Amino acid sequence: MTLKLVVIGGGSSYTPEIIEGVLKRHHQLSFTEIVLVDIEEGKEKVKIIADLAKRMIQQEKKEIKLSWTLDLEYALREAEFVTTQIRVGGLDARERDERIPLSHGFIGQETNGAGGILKAFRTFPVMLQIAEAVHRICPEAWMINFTNPAGIITEALLKYSTHKKVIGVCNIPYHMQQSAAEILEVNADQVLVEFIGLNHFVFGRRVEVNGIDYTEELTERLDHNHAKYSPANIIHLGSSKAFMQNMKLIPNPYHQYYYQTKDMLATQQRAYKNGETRAKAVKQLEKQLFAIYQDSALTKKPEQLEERGGAFYSEVACRLMDSLYNNRKDIQTVNTLNNGAIKELPDDAVIEVNCFITKDGPEPITIVSLPMAVKGDILQMKAFEELVIEAGISGDYHQAYQAFLANPLIKDEKRAKALLDEMLAANHKELPQFMIGG
Repeated sequence: MTLKLVVIGGGSSYTPEIIEGVLKRHHQLSFTEIVLVDIEEGKEKVKIIADLAKRMIQQEKKEIKLSWTLDLEYALREAEFVTTQIRVGGLDARERDERIPLSHGFIGQETNGAGGILKAFRTFPVMLQIAEAVHRICPEAWMINFTNPAGIITEALLKYSTHKKVIGVCNIPYHMQQSAAEILEVNADQVLVEFIGLNHFVFGRRVEVNGIDYTEELTERLDHNHAKYSPANIIHLGSSKAFMQNMKLIPNPYHQYYYQTKDMLATQQRAYKNGETRAKAVKQLEKQLFAIYQDSALTKKPEQLEERGGAFYSEVACRLMDSLYNNRKDIQTVNTLNNGAIKELPDDAVIEVNCFITKDGPEPITIVSLPMAVKGDILQMKAFEELVIEAGISGDYHQAYQAFLANPLIKDEKRAKALLDEMLAANHKELPQFMIGG
């Protein structure tokens, strides 16, 4: 029996993560073929990654055929799983997403604020084309989306593409669970966190260890001393005791942008004035990683990849594919259609929530109601996400402005237009849906 995986964006430095995950779970999820797909600009990188992946497979003595191609439609033939990890415009676009907002006095971050909006705008046309190709060539394949902003991209695909077997994944909930286990000094498989909210705006409402509520104990222990609670790609400021004790919710690392905006902005602007951004650091790290990847003696994922910020990527993606394929009905946190799980949100809204994973897809676990403390914030964020999707699909300038104004990290009616106009102009090559101006 054959089982085929297609990795779109195969030239990503993260790809060794997913190869490692496939090899680790090969006794449960026996892929016989993996095809790495990229575009012309990524040709050299995907060749390097493919060579490393082959060495990794050979080292583990697994019978997996691995190849790379620039031909998406050829790659998709007879695929059962398709993962997407693309960055339209590359790291140069990411650097614009960080620098331009900072130059206007706003948070500069690749998936939050103005940078996240433009990343979504650039990504929608490409991801819709990919989804249509998947539906035409391998309609039964599950499309596992890791492309950020993952929740927004997943909702856009489910609303506007013909392919409906789409699930969004993020390593943040899994990272939070692992960190909770470390802080509570227990094994991670003993911990269950009830997640509620949206991608990069998800909260832990209850933390259980072997079925016993440990939420209060975790909030007591989780403070600024636990730097490992944030992945490598997010500045760690830590949450105050007042926030933890009064909210009675477990924040995720991205909440620092929303609940400590002034401090996060000040930290970013100090780096920006010194000519430093996360994108610049990632560019340098990528050079180092690909130099390491070319070492013919390398047969495993190098430790340096952890500095890239994608910890647990392989575990999240491969665990999900395993459960879909083997109908495990276990609980995982994914981005999927609400379908009544959160009563305050529409059924067709994509949420990040615990689900039972079956062969037919995720089944969201119903949540009685959003916690009052964050209900308004979550509803506002979902309304903002919907504006981003409508604007990014239609290319409507007025909706784009509305999305900028609705974003909690912008919300300045005088400065929003200048920021929007500069970002649209700077990204015009990757925005075919927009008639630049307004």
